[in-house]
Amino acid sequence: MQVAGVLFAASAVGSALPFTVWDLTAWRILGGTAIGLASVIAPTYIAEVSPAAYRGRLASLQQLAIVLGIAASQLVNFGIAQTAGGSAVNTLGPLQAWQWMLGFELLPALIYLGLTLVIPESPRYLVRVGQADRARRILADVEGGGREHVDGRIQEIRRALGSETRPRLRDLTGRHGLLPIVWIGMAISAFQQLVGINVIFYYSSSLWQSVGVAESDSLLLSLFTSIVNIVGTFVAILLVDRIGRKPLLLVGSAGMTVSLALAAYAFGHSQVQGQEVVLPFSWGVVALTAASFFVLFFALSWGVVVWVLLGEMFPLRIRAAAMAVATATQWLTNWLITVSFPTLSDWNLSGTYLLYTFFALVSFFFVWRFVKETRGKTLEEMRG
Repeated sequence: MQVAGVLFAASAVGSALPFTVWDLTAWRILGGTAIGLASVIAPTYIAEVSPAAYRGRLASLQQLAIVLGIAASQLVNFGIAQTAGGSAVNTLGPLQAWQWMLGFELLPALIYLGLTLVIPESPRYLVRVGQADRARRILADVEGGGREHVDGRIQEIRRALGSETRPRLRDLTGRHGLLPIVWIGMAISAFQQLVGINVIFYYSSSLWQSVGVAESDSLLLSLFTSIVNIVGTFVAILLVDRIGRKPLLLVGSAGMTVSLALAAYAFGHSQVQGQEVVLPFSWGVVALTAASFFVLFFALSWGVVVWVLLGEMFPLRIRAAAMAVATATQWLTNWLITVSFPTLSDWNLSGTYLLYTFFALVSFFFVWRFVKETRGKTLEEMRG
């Protein structure tokens, strides 16, 4: 996490002050490396320091932090753009507005770096590397209980680890290739992105401009989308340890399927006028409403639960390596959806949303068949 914090800070400064598009790309890749590190470590760490009874809610806080960060960044971007006259390309002092937007990352990066200096190490990692006394102290602080309880937990962790060796990618394979639990983790990671959620966040401003919304107003609509995301995340935090992970995923898949189908139908009424795509006002309202409900259903289910599951579903001896593979799958799918959307939307915006609808529908049946409930189990009980 400390390495990621340094990379975040360096990326912020470099992205704000690029010389060419090539070094801007390099700085963004550096920031992406930091995101990759943080997105693997955070859910793994939270799962390993959380008591089983509260692990779902505590792991959900990561997604809450993400959606709050998205909302904050969009609010900052909107404020900077308004200060610069309503456009990200206008000059604000010595820099253009978009440079200030990227450079503002330095503030949360430094806060993140500072906080990593005061949090405790994972007790399961400490047991793995032979520092059982430190692990006992942290377990006593986190889980409570007397010395007998803590010693019992140490022995339970040792049995679950199976050995003191570090996890390797080869540990994820069995007689017939990757272990089934690894395939399931990769699949739910992929489905989280295949429904097109990041199209809403990455392209929300340009998407609403394409249906006739002014640039300044589209930035505000993007902020509204983030608020909906936050509301859904709070719902997930309240429910994830009460009704479980699997029911939330099923509800989310069903809700996303209906919402995406409605959005696809609304975008089917768009009209091309010159170089612009225009959506009639009534259908624009339908599209905005459908997109908002899609974000809501995603936030109260897949947005939170996938990270919770990835942090706890794998057997302890392979958790870190399996988490890395699943998260890499998620980011790869994220990239594929992101780079394909402009081409697909130019071809057929309605058809693009129908494609996302299909993946949302398939995700429902996948969860129904393959995903097992993990609510209330300790990490050492996870056998894959």
